[in-house]
Amino acid sequence: MKKFTKVETSWMMYDWANSAYSVIITTAVFPIFYKSVASGAGVSNADSTAYLGYAVAIATFILAMIGPILGSIADYEGLKKKFFFFFFIVGSLSTLSLAFVPDGNWILLLMVYTITAVGFHGANIFYDAFLVDVTSAHRMDNISARGFGLGYIGSAIPFIISIAIILLADSGTLPISMTFATKLAFVITAIWWITFTLPMLKNVIQIHSVPRESSIIVGSFKRLGSTFKDIRKYRHVFLFLIAYFFYIDGVGTIISMSTAYGTDLGISATTLLIVLLMTQIVAAPFAVIYGRLSDKFTGKKMLYVGIVVYIIVCIYAFFMKNELDFWILAMLVATSQGGIQSLSRSYFAKLVPKEKSNEFFGFYNIFGKFASVMGPLLLGVTTQLTGSSSYGVFSLVLLFIVGGVILKFVPEQDVKVV
Repeated sequence: MKKFTKVETSWMMYDWANSAYSVIITTAVFPIFYKSVASGAGVSNADSTAYLGYAVAIATFILAMIGPILGSIADYEGLKKKFFFFFFIVGSLSTLSLAFVPDGNWILLLMVYTITAVGFHGANIFYDAFLVDVTSAHRMDNISARGFGLGYIGSAIPFIISIAIILLADSGTLPISMTFATKLAFVITAIWWITFTLPMLKNVIQIHSVPRESSIIVGSFKRLGSTFKDIRKYRHVFLFLIAYFFYIDGVGTIISMSTAYGTDLGISATTLLIVLLMTQIVAAPFAVIYGRLSDKFTGKKMLYVGIVVYIIVCIYAFFMKNELDFWILAMLVATSQGGIQSLSRSYFAKLVPKEKSNEFFGFYNIFGKFASVMGPLLLGVTTQLTGSSSYGVFSLVLLFIVGGVILKFVPEQDVKVV
């Protein structure tokens, strides 16, 4: 594969930038901090895990509702980057504001977190859609996978800094409280996100678009209606989205709820942070490996590899009893987490018409987000009914199986690298 262009590199750098949010806010530091604050307020472990799941569900439901509409509007010439910038600002600044939530106010903490999730995932709709503007079809798998790989490496740096501050505060080496140290991690995340988004804002431009109309909003709804009327024309796209809906539900739920699940099992916050750091480090090369193997075996086959690995993860999680089990589980997730997400993104990008990429990535988002509503809700309700998180995680096996079966009927659209 030839050297990456400036535009490709700038696009990939946004994975480097926003992945700090994924690990520190979505997966690691924030959930542990929230669980601690909620516990201090007298909320039980099962209930606080469920409430976090409900917050994730609310944020993703909002995006599921507005995704296709905003995507359709953003397909007009010159609008894609403006929408990206808006959600990026909402996400990064609300992440910064997490540091200023009054101590002990777990409800406000969840509310601000919900806003950060809307900004983060909203920006990703347009970031993902830019993939068709920055590279050619036969390079998409590698560019997408390399972006995820950079994301894991990039997120590890602020994560290490944050962990160091938290552990030094915990040991008394730094004369600050654990709460203040944790809030510093939120500030670091926001600064990292903002700083490394600048190349994307400067160098990436919208190439494929729909000509402007006199009434953009009315025209957008008409184009959405036209897409639904011609749904048979895009049958393979929507068939993929249905498969994606099921298997990405399990992936997203495991990512967003893993630390809460680990806490319920009695694993210490320090151990959780170290495990998650190692997960990031291991995941980086595996994301790139998935991209390279897709050239040889096709992206669809590699998606099946990821689905099978996640089925094993869910089954193993049901029987998990100790810290060693959690380590093994985390490393299994690390082998496929980036690969299944990056290849889903590039596989879909090759299926859709380029000039309507935002609209279709809006659908990509709505299917992914509705799945993200169902997964955390399923985990939360099952946890409360059974009093055990293990049953909620185990139920995700069905989602991976259904997703894999439907994926079988999606036509092979991979472009082989010659």
